[in-house]
Amino acid sequence: MKKLFATNSENTAALLARIALGVVVFPHGAQKLLGWFGGYGFDGTIGFLTGTAGLPSVLALLVILIEFFGSLFLIAGFATRLAAIGIIANFVGVVATSHISNGFFMNWYAQPNTGEGIEYFILLFGLAIISLVAGGGRASVDAAITKGLHLRQRPSKTVIA
Repeated sequence: MKKLFATNSENTAALLARIALGVVVFPHGAQKLLGWFGGYGFDGTIGFLTGTAGLPSVLALLVILIEFFGSLFLIAGFATRLAAIGIIANFVGVVATSHISNGFFMNWYAQPNTGEGIEYFILLFGLAIISLVAGGGRASVDAAITKGLHLRQRPSKTVIA
């Protein structure tokens, strides 16, 4: 359990990776859960993922929860490794089912209406892997937890009078 939260509280690269990843994924989760940013909200997303996309309802729920809460966990640096694993698993599924056949490029201008390629996801996976390996880094809840665990493990000094 300690390894889940362990991180170097001086690691700025970990901070930048988790914040960038969390900020980019958050709007997707907010679309799915809350209907923000032009999304369909929880009911609409569940309906699409179970109906059109054919996912089991449990996986559809996990997609929504991972994108919304996983991104918030990353931004806060709380359970960063767990959030990163969730993001990686979620987007491996997205790429495998919807994007891998579209090639590398986003294709928005060169070939309109052909679907998005995988270039965005390569960046997403890179940031998620950094977060998975490094943990929360600087200014994270994980760093505070790690520091608290180290303080509790120090032997107390006994004063003999």
